[in-house]
Amino acid sequence: MADGPFTLPPLPYAFNALEPHIDARTMEIHHDAHHKTYVSKLNEAVAGKPEEKLPLADLLATASKQPDAIRNNAGGHYNHSMFWTLLAQKGGGQPTGALATAITKDFGSFDKFKEEFTKAATTRFGSGWAWLSVDKAGKLFISNTPNQDNPLMDLPGIQRGTPVLGLDVWEHAYYLKYQNKRPDYVAAFWNVVNWPEADKRFTSAKKS
Repeated sequence: MADGPFTLPPLPYAFNALEPHIDARTMEIHHDAHHKTYVSKLNEAVAGKPEEKLPLADLLATASKQPDAIRNNAGGHYNHSMFWTLLAQKGGGQPTGALATAITKDFGSFDKFKEEFTKAATTRFGSGWAWLSVDKAGKLFISNTPNQDNPLMDLPGIQRGTPVLGLDVWEHAYYLKYQNKRPDYVAAFWNVVNWPEADKRFTSAKKS
């Protein structure tokens, strides 16, 4: 996709790699249709404007000043680009390394963290995302955001931080397999989490 500054990243595994937890058809539509559309619309929205020269991170950091077409599609592009990397064929289990230590420190235990994150994902009304992020003080926090917003955005009501784990709870992420049973999809997510990638993002966020 070379019709602008932003490009659709390839899915880092086969469509069926996450089965039976996330089905191949959902992954194909989610990546090749939904994410591709966010990229196309973002390129259209910035065409011929100063924003065309800005990196994605800057568009997110100034979301409050951007028109909806840029805010929504920049968020959709960033969120999905991150999401694909946080899923893995041989994922699941528990985190290791610095992230595991921080989760125990900030939430009491992995089970308590998992319970709180699951609640954030299942109680997000309508479309949106659940996040595990690290704030400027290096502390982890859980939040959820509507639509394609994320913790990098300077928007009212959003706790700011750097996401290290995100879960898409839009119906397009799970409806073919789970219909309206979002809790079943959230439960399945724990079987495919790419903890090494989340740990890498956590370590990077702590250094910045």
